[in-house]
Amino acid sequence: GTHHATFVRSSPLRYSALEVPVLVFERNGSPSCQLRFKPAIHSTLHPAMPLLLLLMLLAAGAAGAESATPSLHIGVNYGANADNLPSPTSVAAFLATKTTIDRVKLFDANPTFISAFAGTPVSLAVSLPNSALPALADKATGLDAARSWIRANLSPYVPATNVTLLLAGNEILLSTDTNLILSLLPAMRRLAQALKAEGLTGVRVTTPHYLGILAPSDGIPSNASFRAGYNTKLFPAMLQFHRDTGSPFMVNPYPYFSYRPETLNYALFRPNSGIYDPATKLNYTSMLDAQMDAIYTAMKKLGYGDVDIAVGEAGWPTQAEPGQIGVGVQEARDFNEGMIRVCSSGKGTPLMPNRTFETYLFSLFDENQKPGPIAERHFGLFNPDFTPVYDLGLLRDGAVRTALFSPLMILNNYSRYEPLPACLVSLNLSNKLLGPKIFSLL
Repeated sequence: GTHHATFVRSSPLRYSALEVPVLVFERNGSPSCQLRFKPAIHSTLHPAMPLLLLLMLLAAGAAGAESATPSLHIGVNYGANADNLPSPTSVAAFLATKTTIDRVKLFDANPTFISAFAGTPVSLAVSLPNSALPALADKATGLDAARSWIRANLSPYVPATNVTLLLAGNEILLSTDTNLILSLLPAMRRLAQALKAEGLTGVRVTTPHYLGILAPSDGIPSNASFRAGYNTKLFPAMLQFHRDTGSPFMVNPYPYFSYRPETLNYALFRPNSGIYDPATKLNYTSMLDAQMDAIYTAMKKLGYGDVDIAVGEAGWPTQAEPGQIGVGVQEARDFNEGMIRVCSSGKGTPLMPNRTFETYLFSLFDENQKPGPIAERHFGLFNPDFTPVYDLGLLRDGAVRTALFSPLMILNNYSRYEPLPACLVSLNLSNKLLGPKIFSLL
């Protein structure tokens, strides 16, 4: 049939530094192979030229996908609550030589895991158990206890292993133990002092927080604040600690634990009407963007908008309870692709544009011995034989998928997958050229 095409100059993307000419199409109705281009500057080229330009862009995107290896600067959580996982040394070798993953977060300080990464370019975040913090917080003996812990658990392995973060517990503020909560910041201070005293100045101290540190709100980022009490008694001093030591404020945003069937598209970076923030005049079409900007807003209200934010955990499961809507391989891939774009591409968020965030995907493997709901055992990115559960473009020796790095994507908040239109299939464009799916920028 006849193919009508228009050359489009993209509008400047509100949240990106990119502004490039792109060809954009949308399909009018599933049965039809009509292509209608969005209103834009019309080309005065020969009628056949716009379609040729489209094909050239697709070919260029595919060529880049064949040859380029992205520098994602992405991290991953490495949990081992399973009985079928490969050895830590083989995991370290795989990550260092076969993937673009350049940092790993551990949930403990297991020496076998720490030493496995010796001599690799992969940096580690190592964790203390929550139960260790009260002893470290003691005014009289806490510093000595912190130095003893570091001598036993870090000094033998650093600098051969590049440990860059020491995590004081995990989601302490979920606890109902008042003594544990009160010990958190003093323990962090003692650990920072002990690291300096032991000569491990390249290791920073932080602690991961769950999003419940924010006061209940309507989901509008500009209305966000820390919970009453925390906003005056804890976080001003903690954020000052982060500013003084150059360590990031770490949060675990989990759209998976917040979505409902009607907000699934919002959680998965799929097309949706979004949530409008009247104070900033920004429309949020991604739950992760809104969560990150809510944290930023709460920090800024206390005067600490300059402190870096890190993402300690976020992910999406591939399996869950029977009948649960919104869980599967495609959903997990959509979410993690979106998170990589937000956190690691330099796109940033509406209130923090052009920024990157130290980020750890959850998780490296499924963990078949984890207790709790089915989903808890199915967040893995890789199988025990190191084959990907789904393709995120993290393998060095594999083609980078067009969906993440094609000229057709341009980091647009409204990007979505579409099956290859029949009218393009009729042009005999191979799947190798176009990839299995391409973005339709609507």
